[in-house]
Amino acid sequence: MSKLDLEKKLETYFGYSSFRQGQKEIIEDILNRQDVMGVLPTGSGKSICYQLPALLQEGLTVVVSPLISLMMDQVKQLKALNIKNVVAINSFMEPKQRKKIWNELHRYQLIYISPELLQRPNLQRKLNQVGVRLFVVDEAHCISQWGHEFRPDYLKLKEIISSLGDPTVLALSATVTEIVQRDILTFLNRPNMTKHLYPIDKPNIAFCVEHMSGDKEKQERIVSLLNSYSVPTIIYFSSRLEAENISALLSSQTNRRVAFYHGGMESHDRIIIQQQFMNGQLDAICCTSAFGMGINKKNVRLVIHYHLTPQIEAYIQEVGRAGRDNKASVSLLLFSEGDVYLPKNIIKGELPTKGEISSVFNHLKAMVEENISLPSSDQENVLLFQLTESKWRFLRYQLEKHGILTEENEILYSDKKWKEAYHAICKKCEERFLIKDKQLKEVMEWVYHTGGCLRKKLYQDFQQTFTPAKEQCCTNCGFSWENWKPKQLQQTRESQYSWEEKLKKLLLVEQLS
Repeated sequence: MSKLDLEKKLETYFGYSSFRQGQKEIIEDILNRQDVMGVLPTGSGKSICYQLPALLQEGLTVVVSPLISLMMDQVKQLKALNIKNVVAINSFMEPKQRKKIWNELHRYQLIYISPELLQRPNLQRKLNQVGVRLFVVDEAHCISQWGHEFRPDYLKLKEIISSLGDPTVLALSATVTEIVQRDILTFLNRPNMTKHLYPIDKPNIAFCVEHMSGDKEKQERIVSLLNSYSVPTIIYFSSRLEAENISALLSSQTNRRVAFYHGGMESHDRIIIQQQFMNGQLDAICCTSAFGMGINKKNVRLVIHYHLTPQIEAYIQEVGRAGRDNKASVSLLLFSEGDVYLPKNIIKGELPTKGEISSVFNHLKAMVEENISLPSSDQENVLLFQLTESKWRFLRYQLEKHGILTEENEILYSDKKWKEAYHAICKKCEERFLIKDKQLKEVMEWVYHTGGCLRKKLYQDFQQTFTPAKEQCCTNCGFSWENWKPKQLQQTRESQYSWEEKLKKLLLVEQLS
């Protein structure tokens, strides 16, 4: 297909007259059956890179997506464009509805699915019957960022790809260091991917770090900012409880419509909150990292970090949700001296200790001796071994990898193999902790960076150069809040009450403030 034809198809399906940087090059390679790793900045239209090929090619396009809300948002956008043969398969569906879709997979051109659901053998058989032409890993940094610990099914994708007859593979992300690139190539078993890596920095975002004495000063600062700037705002927390508490505080002390969002909420609640924010019925979201990935809200002007992110990649991804319309926006990190302890404790809590690993091995050995079967569900095993869900998922993947457990939950005992596996898993935990600790130290180095531009320091591990700021740059380069004059929202407090009442009637939340 010629370049001109591609642009005609782009306009026909999506209404755009021309491609953005990188899109056409990636699409052309995909249509030529080349495996591709694509890195484009947040908000640059990465989804077009697989959506257009899905519509132009015979066969099914499978998109592995990390979040239900992200899948549903993309399906909604496509259907609004009158692209109907698309569906998101997720745990949110009723079993009857999911089964109906599985039986009608041949009707679809594009399906979104999580890496966990993709492990189901009956779904894999259905996909093989239909024929998968393109296999996409959206937000591919999740392979490295999440796969090693609490979502190890990301590390099993290469087996899925092989079982589907080795279709063309596309991995897309907005942030990949050299280490993340290696993980993607390794765990997708695609060492020869064509790389289209474009600059990820966004010159319309100003980077600010403000040092605080503690939580009280942080809270006063956020209240002041929301009262001064009536702009769409995302506030990130590492604690679910803190997100809820600050949401209530801001609802009572500002004139803004505020809600909280985190992974501990019911799926219905999260979807409603997300849609309210997308539609301009909420001004600010107090959330954990579960919110924002792939959210196509163009006018977010302010992204505040109440807590430190555990790695620079996560910070870049989260601040990149500001200014998708290329208008001047601000990222603000509020930092106090005690903040480093929370991410340190989170890192420690993600990985099992030597004592916990030993306890699991001893328990498994006793089960073999007593001829007791391992429970079939992860939830039962979490209770059985007294572990967090993320620790059990990590251990289960390692136990399967080292031949101690089968996917059917059969325990395979061999004294020599078990000793080798125990030491290998303990070593893996130590390695992962050191990697995560190093990543946190890099965040701290950025926070305390006083020797030059914060923008340059932030992107130095991702690209050789950076684009100068369109307007203001960073706190080290003289950023001034007085000189930031974004367009203000006009909503009044009264509109919040009608929104709250609407949610209460739907029985989704009891109280938001």
